[in-house]
Amino acid sequence: MFTAGLLVGGVLTAGVLWLLSGLFTPLSADVRQGLVVAVALLAALRDTGKLPLRLPQNARQIPQDVLRRHLARGALQFGFELGTGVRTYVSASAPYAMAIAVLLSGGSYAPALAAGLGFGAGRALTPALRRLSGNGEHWDDLLARRLSGMTVLCSVLIATAACAIFR
Repeated sequence: MFTAGLLVGGVLTAGVLWLLSGLFTPLSADVRQGLVVAVALLAALRDTGKLPLRLPQNARQIPQDVLRRHLARGALQFGFELGTGVRTYVSASAPYAMAIAVLLSGGSYAPALAAGLGFGAGRALTPALRRLSGNGEHWDDLLARRLSGMTVLCSVLIATAACAIFR
């Protein structure tokens, strides 16, 4: 239920961004591509610590009573709220760069759908891999050492993809 909520939340957010993307189609593809690349590179700089930039977010936790009321429905709601990316804290900049890419794409809904599913699946993958590791504390340590590089790489990949997609 949690994973389903994450996926639905991610798809909903990406769908809303895709619907709004039509507002930006009067801008040329080159301008939209340049904006996506610029935001992705700013995101990479932020994640390296070279650019102190606050992200627009709701920096708080989803209340635990959501899960206490009804476990299955609570897991779905909890996942949905995390999947939207707007109800809780998002530490990496790449989801913001991807949101801008979807917002400025103005094309087919398929890449937006893939972005939403990817965001939800990525959020689901973290606790699943931690549990599968058999040693959550060791897994946390490995993640902490690699997280900065992974977040920067994601933003650079978004910039690179924008160069390929807008051509």
